[in-house]
Amino acid sequence: MMNNINQAVLMLIIANVLVSMKGFKDYAFLNKYKFQVGAILSGEKIRVLTSGFLHADWMHLGFNMYALYLFGDIVATILGMPNFLIIYFGSLLAGSLYTIQYHKNEPYYTAVGASGAVSGIVYSSILLYPAMELYLFFIPIPIPGSIFGVGYLLYSIYGMKKQLGNVGHSAHLGGAIGGFVLTLLLNPSIFTTDKLLVISLGIPIVLVLVFGDKLRNL
Repeated sequence: MMNNINQAVLMLIIANVLVSMKGFKDYAFLNKYKFQVGAILSGEKIRVLTSGFLHADWMHLGFNMYALYLFGDIVATILGMPNFLIIYFGSLLAGSLYTIQYHKNEPYYTAVGASGAVSGIVYSSILLYPAMELYLFFIPIPIPGSIFGVGYLLYSIYGMKKQLGNVGHSAHLGGAIGGFVLTLLLNPSIFTTDKLLVISLGIPIVLVLVFGDKLRNL
């Protein structure tokens, strides 16, 4: 399968690995380009993009790149490379914007990771190929892609609540919203061919958007 990996997916994985490795070794570099609410609101908008190529550690990087590898080729193959890149970077932006909104009163809140972009790609691939089944981490039973997508989102919500590690959990949700909306805009036929899927994936997004502020008080 690696021999058939889409070039855009491969280049994004390479870029994430190289930039993250630089950040692992150079704290000044990491500090300059990581996501930080106060710095971004003060004008350092470049962090919205650069933070999406930095990661907290090898496990964080590996998980995101594995998910990108699994799901990215589906999106690129079905929608084409330009639309894949629109969804990837659009989801990255959506994740950053949602994070700014969620943590707007926390100027020192920081995070890193491609979580927003990858969440968007995960949701996009599930909308485009709802029949997918995954074998993950030595689990012998195939997992439907829709269940993986919802589970990924629920983990993000849990991470937002607990603020686990230096990881952009709120970006997972924002990115999923971005991928969900952009995919439907780019391929509106999904509304008619898989209406139930659209509803099932959209419900947790709507619920979190409506009740998201209550997460802090749970």
